[in-house]
Parts: sequence; C-alpha cells; structure tokens
Amino acid sequence: MSPARLTTVFACQSCGAASPKWLGRCPDCGEWNSYVEETRGPRETALSPAASAIPIGQADAALEPRLQTALAGFDRVLGGGLVPGSVILLGGEPGIGKSTLLLQAAHAVAQTVGEVLYVSGEESPGQVRLRGQRLGIADERLLVLAETDVSQIVAEAQRRSPALLIVDSIQAVREPALSSAPGTVSQVRESASVLQRYAKTRGVPVILIGHVTKDGSLAGPKALEHLVDAVVTIEGERASVRRVLRAAKNRFGAVEELALYEMTSEGLSEIGNPSAALLSERRSGMPGSAVTAAREGSRCLLVEIQALVGSAAAGSPRRVAIGCDAGRLALLLAVLEEAGLPLASREVFVSCAGGLEVAEPAADLAIVAALVSSATHRAVPEGVVLFGEIGLLGEVRQVPAAGSRIREAAALGFTTVCLPSGNAAEAALFPDLQIRPVGRVAELIQSLSITTASRRGAGPTESAG
Repeated sequence: MSPARLTTVFACQSCGAASPKWLGRCPDCGEWNSYVEETRGPRETALSPAASAIPIGQADAALEPRLQTALAGFDRVLGGGLVPGSVILLGGEPGIGKSTLLLQAAHAVAQTVGEVLYVSGEESPGQVRLRGQRLGIADERLLVLAETDVSQIVAEAQRRSPALLIVDSIQAVREPALSSAPGTVSQVRESASVLQRYAKTRGVPVILIGHVTKDGSLAGPKALEHLVDAVVTIEGERASVRRVLRAAKNRFGAVEELALYEMTSEGLSEIGNPSAALLSERRSGMPGSAVTAAREGSRCLLVEIQALVGSAAAGSPRRVAIGCDAGRLALLLAVLEEAGLPLASREVFVSCAGGLEVAEPAADLAIVAALVSSATHRAVPEGVVLFGEIGLLGEVRQVPAAGSRIREAAALGFTTVCLPSGNAAEAALFPDLQIRPVGRVAELIQSLSITTASRRGAGPTESAG
C-alpha cells in the first residue's frame, strides 16, 4: 500500500476558501493577499460505531445545573450561567478586559465548584500570576497551563477533569497534524473542533477567547461562530473605564441581554444602576439633548441622545450617526423635512452618549426631539423622557414594554413621558407622572413648545409660547 500523500493547497485566511494555486484576490470574499500555503493530509476514514436514533419524546432533557460565576451580569448575558458541555466564544479588542473578566469568573468557579484549568497560549504562568495578584486572586484550585498544542491541552484537561476550561486564546492554539501557523483558518477551525468534542463528551463548559479584526469582527473562519454555542463580545472605548458585555449568539438564552461594567484596579465591577451611570455626565438645559428609554434584553436603560445640526454646507452635507442606525437617521431627517423643518442643506450629527448602541426604533422620538432642539437652539424641557417609533408618514407607532420604560424613568426622577398614543393605556398605572401621548411628529414639536417655519420658508423657528 502506498504511503498517504500530503497535498499542498492555498487557503484564504478570511473565509477559508481553498485553491490549488496562489491567488492575489479571493474569489469568494474579495480579500486581497489572504491566501496562505497549507499542507493537508488525507482525512481519517474510520467510522465510530453509529448511534441509534430515538424519538424526540424519549430524548433525555435533564440538564445539570448551570455553573454560576458570581459575576451577575456575565451570568445574565449567558442566560443564567455556564451550561455544562457548552462552548462560549468571548471576543473583544486587545486590552479591553477579556482575560481580566475570565480570570475573575475562573476564581469564582474555583471557589464554589471545583478546579478550573486556565490555558494561556500567549502569556507565561508568571504573567498570569501577576494579573491575578492585581485582582487579589491566588486560589489553589485555579490551575494555569502555558500550552499551545491542542492535543496536550485536551490531555491535561482529561487528566484533571476541571469544572471549567478556559483557553486564551483560540488563535494561539495549534493542531500539530497541520503544517500551517497558529491563527490560520485551518488551525482555528481544527483546534476549536477538538475542544468542542472534548466539551460535549465530558460535559465540561469551555470558554474560548477570540481576537477581533480591524473592522471589529471576530477573527478566524465564520465556521468558528457556528461551531460554538454562544458568542459574547465585550465592547468599550479604551479611554473610558466603561465596558459593555452583550451576546451576539446564545443557544441557551436571549441574545438581547446586556451588562455594563466598570474597569477598576480590582478588575471589572458591574455597575448596579446603569441608567444613573449613563446620565451622570449629562448637562441639563442644553439644546440638542434628549433622553430615551431603551430596551436591552430584560431591562430598560435611560440613554442620552445628543444631536448637533450645523450650518448650511456647500455640496453634500454630512450625516453622521454614532451608536444609532444611520439608515433610520436618514428616514427621520426626511420626516422632519416634510413636517416643516428644513435640514436638507445642513450637516447633522447624532450620537448615543455613554458608548452604547441603541438600534431599536423606539429611540426615534428622542432622536427627533434632539434634532429639533439643536436646530431651534431651544432645550428639551427638563425631566422629559421620550420613546416611540416613527413611520415614513410621520406617525408615531407604539413600542413594546412601555410600562417597564415608564417605570425606569420614574425611578430616576423624571416627571414627564412622551410616548406613542397606542401606549397611553399602559401609563395609567403611573398617576404621578405627566403623560403626553404623541400621534404624529408635528404633535411632538408642539408638545415641546417648539414650532417650525413652513417647509419652503427659510426663516428660523419660534417658540409656541
């Protein structure tokens, strides 16, 4: 029998496409200079004994209790804790706090459940210990392994039988059978598959730390995100101490959950009252500022929307949206134009303060209020919270969970709520608040004591009072 032949192929490091020869541009994803030479051998053809199919009603649905990490926000984003046998991918920019967060979670699990194996492929055990000393972590059941060979990692995990396995990072781990360098598409895909098989067969949760590319997406093949059970990202500005943890995929819980953390010298600390923290730096009485009640998972957050309407600009004026949907901003500007506020020739900037991203249409009413306030140089009255979706015809549509939004506004001392007319019935439970139902954008402008000139008029706006 002839020996097994090794074949040389060129694989795209962006999408995983393969070619027998080098290509300057990938025909599948369009990336330039992304093909790297890899040596591949024949795949194993031996088959394991086939499992017997059973009716779905007879499948064992009993699951072991979830592992709690003592980080309430992290557990909430995961849907209630770590599911035994699950694989979680945690992504984020360098220095954002991924290793710090997982070291804190490992410490909590080691204290309450059992041994935790922390595999560091980019740092030595001494470097991990230095970070642990800064965080006050020195648990004997928190084991550190500096290894990049995935077979050695799995062998040590099988010998130790830890309650939790953490791999930092999946891009540093390699499969010795492949000749390509760590971090390539084939290495990441194969290494993650080996770790996933270990998690499923042993019932041990595995957390993988993943790098991100310059455009913010997770590095490696897209198959990596399909392979894992949950994808969690940690976001935030480097100059800010605030971090946002959210789930982009979760097979065991909701994907809309969010946790807000603050980076301190003792590690990441969850912010108990996110709404108060997000509004702590807001200056009252300033034109161009409005507060909305945004729905994030099972909780509501009060977020400041800031708008700046500049002077008329020659050519095509800029429309910049930070933390909100640029497409919805264009829609709202068109609606305001029809309502009589001429903004076609003026530059417009809208931002969601605090580093959050508010993508739901319920923020439309606050964005419009901030735009009108900036354009007229008149501040939105103090103590007002606005939420509601705006349609193309200028109508204000009702939004879900209006009662929770109103409750959050009342808890922080707001006295007036502008909401869609369709949600007015839910406001009956809050007699101490002043409720202003809004049916159309023109009614919002009037309720804020602001009137605009006619659409064809060039004059500025005046106060209705």
